[in-house]
Amino acid sequence: MRDSIQYSEAFILQVVREIEEKKQPSCYAAAEAYGIGGSMTVARWVREYGKSHLLGRVVHVQSPGERSEVRKLKDRVVVLEKALVDAHLDLRLERAYLEIACEEGWKGSVDDLKKKGGGLPPMARSKPPKR
Repeated sequence: MRDSIQYSEAFILQVVREIEEKKQPSCYAAAEAYGIGGSMTVARWVREYGKSHLLGRVVHVQSPGERSEVRKLKDRVVVLEKALVDAHLDLRLERAYLEIACEEGWKGSVDDLKKKGGGLPPMARSKPPKR
C-alpha cells in the first residue's frame, strides 16, 4: 500500500496561487514542478479553493446543423464498420472455400495452387465428356 503524503495548507495555497498568477501554466505543470504525485491532486486543490475557472475546460459550441451533421457522420462510421466486418467475413469464407476446393479438386494445398500461378487443377483442364 502506498504511503499517503500530507501537504500543508500553506503549500497548497502557494501552488493554487501560482496557477492563478500564471506562474504555472497548468495543474499538470505545477504537479511536475513540485513533485506532487497523482494526476488530479492539484486540480482537486484548485476546485476546493473555488478557483475552478482556472482549470482548462474545452467547450464545444455547435449549431443544430453541425450537431445533426456530426450525428450523421457517426451513423455513417457505424455503417462502414459493419460493411468492413462483412467484407472480412466474406474474405475468410472465400479463403476457406478455396482451401476446400484445393483439397478436393487440386489435391494440393492453397500455397501449391498459388505457386503454380493459379492455374486450373489437372482434372478441370480436360474437356468434359460429351453426352
